[in-house]
Amino acid sequence: AFHQAHGCEGTIMVTKVAEPSKYGVVVLKQGTTVIERFVEKPAEFISNRINAGIYIFRPSILSRIELRPTSIEKETFPAMAVDGQLHAMDLDGFWMDVGQPKDFLQGMSLYLVSLKRAEPVALRSGPTFLGNVMVDESVTIGQDCQLGPNVTIGKGSRIGDGVRIKNSVILNNCVIR
Repeated sequence: AFHQAHGCEGTIMVTKVAEPSKYGVVVLKQGTTVIERFVEKPAEFISNRINAGIYIFRPSILSRIELRPTSIEKETFPAMAVDGQLHAMDLDGFWMDVGQPKDFLQGMSLYLVSLKRAEPVALRSGPTFLGNVMVDESVTIGQDCQLGPNVTIGKGSRIGDGVRIKNSVILNNCVIR
């Protein structure tokens, strides 16, 4: 609804952080949601809103992207901001940077903890499962396996006999022996 209402080419979800100097920040036009500019890792406080990595675009954005390797964050977004075609929408709730594998695994672990509180039936239990483990119903699991803690296994995967998996994300259609 927000993206449709402002009528511009793009919306970037932003989140507020306590320490913005570790990130590039988003600067809004005073009293609006219009993005004025981006400042990479500012030395002094300018804003505490950062790009949360979630975008909504109109198809017209494609005409802004040349047929060559292009960074939308460094090239396309600043041009859209100059043209007044980019808005920011605050992301409510929890957010964390999962750009590095260790951070992604930490985020997955935190998600499983929250799932245990909110929807414990989504997690597996029994002698094969240790701690928080989420396994798609289509997964086949061999005998004498030990899964967990902090494991997610995607659709169609096959886990062989005697496999031990912990602190891992297994994507769809994987075979683990």
